[in-house]
Formats: sequence, structure tokens, C-alpha cells
Amino acid sequence: MKNIKQLLWWLIAGSEGGYNRTQIIHVLNDRPCNANQLAKKLKLDYKTIRHHLDVLTKNNLLTFTGSKYGKMYFISSPLEDNYEVFEEIWERIGKKKIKDNDK
Repeated sequence: MKNIKQLLWWLIAGSEGGYNRTQIIHVLNDRPCNANQLAKKLKLDYKTIRHHLDVLTKNNLLTFTGSKYGKMYFISSPLEDNYEVFEEIWERIGKKKIKDNDK
């Protein structure tokens, strides 16, 4: 696995979907959800949520159990172990991302 800090910077700060991925991680840190639950909670299109879940899973930041529509997502052990790094990055860029998304 890539250095987790570098990976988080790239997935959160270095790409257009970083804000949505951050919101997904925050929700899943509180409790596991499926894609439909995330779409409703975050008021995002289901396909958008699925895309970001795939990106986060492919990069080993999320895990899942189950299949198809019932697939439940969880933050992975590497992300859980480095959650403070995730929060540090979000603190540094989060306010700017929120302002950019409100435009």
C-alpha cells in the first residue's frame, strides 16, 4: 500500500471528488452504511456514491461485507489506524473545499 498520508492527500486534496470522499469517510466512521443509505444521508446521486466507494475501496481505505445492494461499507483498518492523519488533512483543506462547493 502507498504511504497512507500521501494517499489521503491525493484522494482528498488532489482530486475533484475529495470533498464527497471526505463526507463518506466521516459518515462511515460513525457507522457502517450501504450505498443507498449514504446517498440519502449525503443527498448525493447513488451513482456518485458508488463511484467514490469504488475509489476508496480500490485504495484500501474502505472494506465491505455482503453483496449487491446490501453491501455494507466500513472504514478499513489502515484508515482507522491513521484516522488522525485524515482529520489533519481535512482540517488543513476542509474550509476551502466547503467554500468551493458552495459556489
